Amino acid sequence: MAERRNDPQVYPLSQSYNYSTDFNVKRDEESAFRKQDEIHRNYNASLNVTRDEGSDSIESDEIRRKKRLKFLAYFVAFVVFQTGVIVLFSLTVMKIKTPKFRVRSITFDHFEVRTAPNPSFNFIASVEVGVKNKNFGTYKFQESKMYFSYDGMPIGEAFVPDGKAGWLSTKKLKNLATVLLSNNLPSNSQLGNDLNSGVLKLNAQSQLSGKVTLTFMFKKKKSTNLNCNITIGLADKAVREIDCN
Repeated sequence: MAERRNDPQVYPLSQSYNYSTDFNVKRDEESAFRKQDEIHRNYNASLNVTRDEGSDSIESDEIRRKKRLKFLAYFVAFVVFQTGVIVLFSLTVMKIKTPKFRVRSITFDHFEVRTAPNPSFNFIASVEVGVKNKNFGTYKFQESKMYFSYDGMPIGEAFVPDGKAGWLSTKKLKNLATVLLSNNLPSNSQLGNDLNSGVLKLNAQSQLSGKVTLTFMFKKKKSTNLNCNITIGLADKAVREIDCN
């Protein structure tokens, strides 16, 4: 009987696992993930930059718009202010007003009154007049005469010299001598009654011609009139009232 041999059974060897290849694959995958993550972050960053740039651009446009509006507001305010100044200047400074010519006072150096038999009066007086200039420029006037009357009849006159009234001031002309006589009055006048009443009313009229000069360049002719009613108290030999129109 043949001897049975116990030879060991031979199994085929399985293929060995390649660890190096698997490591490389994982490394590549991780690298790819990192690249994708980096790309994603860069994309988000670029979006943020774009948003910031857009926001900055909008803010810059808004700032420029506000500056333009502010400049326009300043310009309009300046134009309105200049217009107001010009209008105010035209209505005040450049508007030429007529000077006022008035009798300021009268004093008597000689005072004589008769009531009978022939009513009469004889006055030697010193008159002070004023030329009030309300303009922002000088008023230069020529010489003139002032005429006195009683009941519309002339009784005397006074010489008014030339002169100049400064801007916004009054030029006073003093000691204008005059003689007031009733010799030329008609016999049927009311003089006797007025003298007996103790009050005598006279009238003074005159006119000045001259020029107003503004800012040393603009000149305009201006005439001013004097028309004053004078009330004289015969008892106290003085002027009681001067009323000028």
